[in-house]
Amino acid sequence: MKFSILILVIAFLTSCHVFGQTKKYADLPSKIDSIIENTSFNGVVLLTKDSTAIYSMATGYCDLEKKTPLTINDQFVIGSISKQITAVLILREYEKGKIGLEDKINHYLIDIKEPWSKEITIHQLLTHTHGIVALDKPLEFKPGSQFHYSQLGYELLACILEKVTAKTFKKLTTEFFSEYGLKNTFHPDYKKYKHLVKGYEESESGVLESTPNSLSNFVAAGAFISNVADLNKWNQLLYSGKLVKKETLELMKTKYATRIHPVFDTIEYGYGLLFKDGEQNLEIGAFGYAPGFVSACYFYPQTNMNLIILENTGNSLDDFKKTFKVHTEIMQLIKNQTPNNGNE
Repeated sequence: MKFSILILVIAFLTSCHVFGQTKKYADLPSKIDSIIENTSFNGVVLLTKDSTAIYSMATGYCDLEKKTPLTINDQFVIGSISKQITAVLILREYEKGKIGLEDKINHYLIDIKEPWSKEITIHQLLTHTHGIVALDKPLEFKPGSQFHYSQLGYELLACILEKVTAKTFKKLTTEFFSEYGLKNTFHPDYKKYKHLVKGYEESESGVLESTPNSLSNFVAAGAFISNVADLNKWNQLLYSGKLVKKETLELMKTKYATRIHPVFDTIEYGYGLLFKDGEQNLEIGAFGYAPGFVSACYFYPQTNMNLIILENTGNSLDDFKKTFKVHTEIMQLIKNQTPNNGNE
């Protein structure tokens, strides 16, 4: 009897704690709604704390011509959010001792004949500090001396993974997603996705037009497909140390270079993850842009919140601050919930 009473007390206290946490953030949904209202946002938003969804919403259409409504389970091209997936795969091979972060890339990519292949390291590919502009051209700058955002660098990381694992990048990533239950995340060449929405970009005349080249980026750099539930799960797996060791995760969160960013102005760059200087433990993640797809995937360590925003219309492309306006305003709202911002 005493044992039963103890179980009931624990259950009651747990439920009170969960209710208290939920109540604490009860005003967030209406605040997010107010950000989205009167905008052209066409997409899905998921905000979770621990394992509880605080906000989940789909608005607009997955096919503008057919007026097919979006659902929360629809799949999107996630753009540069893809880079952290590639970075994790590299770091998993690093943990096995198969890759050294200071290894020169000519050790793996023997077909590159340019002399710089003997200078550039895997670390420099991960951090966009390599200076490669093309495989048959001289470097733009001395390796390690500058930052220049590069899709090609991450494609070379995929090639290195193929060499080390003796698997195609398609097979490697498909097995990886399956292993961790990411059932809605795909290499685009693995044609099993069924709910990929159409992407649209605003033309010079202000009309949203379908973009046939949404998957034109190198996959490792910007063309994986996913949905909000899987990206939320990805964050939970990554930041809890289930994909890489905690000390390896710290490498991902280390400042290696400063980027002049079209939305943030300046931002620090780790291994596929972005953060303001000194704010790795406040707000960390990545934006993604592929033709017609505008995305954000962020984690807030102090409140254990995950924010995923996936949009399939690209507006105001001459000013990315406007393109990502809804994303950044919601991010600031969530960031304001943390103790460092004086709200707890």
